[in-house]
Amino acid sequence: MTSSPAPSTTTPEVPGAGPGGPAYLPVIPRLRATGRGTAGIASAGEMSHHEHLEAVRAGELGSLHSWELVTEVDGPGTRLTVFLAGCPLRCQFCHNPDTFYSAKGEPVLLADLVARLRRYRGVFRATHGGLTISGGEPLLQPAFTGRLLRAAKELGIHTCVDTSGYLGANATDAMLDDLDLVLLDIKSGLPDTYREVTGRELEPTLRFSRRLAEHGVETWVRFVCVPGLTDAPDNVAAVADHVARLSTVTRVEVLPFHQMGRDKWETLGVDYPLADTPPAPPELVERVREQFRARGLQTF
Repeated sequence: MTSSPAPSTTTPEVPGAGPGGPAYLPVIPRLRATGRGTAGIASAGEMSHHEHLEAVRAGELGSLHSWELVTEVDGPGTRLTVFLAGCPLRCQFCHNPDTFYSAKGEPVLLADLVARLRRYRGVFRATHGGLTISGGEPLLQPAFTGRLLRAAKELGIHTCVDTSGYLGANATDAMLDDLDLVLLDIKSGLPDTYREVTGRELEPTLRFSRRLAEHGVETWVRFVCVPGLTDAPDNVAAVADHVARLSTVTRVEVLPFHQMGRDKWETLGVDYPLADTPPAPPELVERVREQFRARGLQTF
């Protein structure tokens, strides 16, 4: 990985930010993920500013951070996981802070990404895998995400989106129709804790989760257990109580906090708020899992 320039001192508005949260944040230079980056997927090449905007509006051009082929991580089977650039949340425990801004991604044509999908159809069939669109936040690029999901369904590929749900209003009913699975990251169950963790409001995520249930979209809920931040019993109980009311949740994953993203924050020159937070110990993670299991939820 090559070294990145020092962060700019300018503070552009965060795209997709809702009311009530911090509207301005430091510019984050782009870093490659430890996966494949954008290798093997052609970029958009030369475009005029007008052509670029029109392609984005039409969902023919997206901002890609990286992609990787993984098994049993971002959904069932072997997945082509596409990480889109840009996110309206600023989670203290984010392990991909280099995905914060869509402008720092690589412009990629939808057709080039679909060609990559087509190449792996045999792998997906053999492993019961498919496409997962992650990020960043894929619903920050709804036109591109929607077109990519539609193309995957036309190829007979299982589809999944990994989202915080904060921008769930950007998901059209047609997009939900093209989704086989949603990985819904519920960061916290108490509004004040959610704001502390993400800098945003909790209600949009809850509202989107209810909409998924009403639409019949299978949902796996993910919750990150962070010592001293998200692990309070009442915070976990609030998440578990809400999830237990959602008819389409078939799985809950409690993910232990780790420090594997710390180097990225340091390389970016951005203060890492959890630098002194220890990884979540097994006994704490198991206690949190038991809180979900007590509500009849299949929990891992």
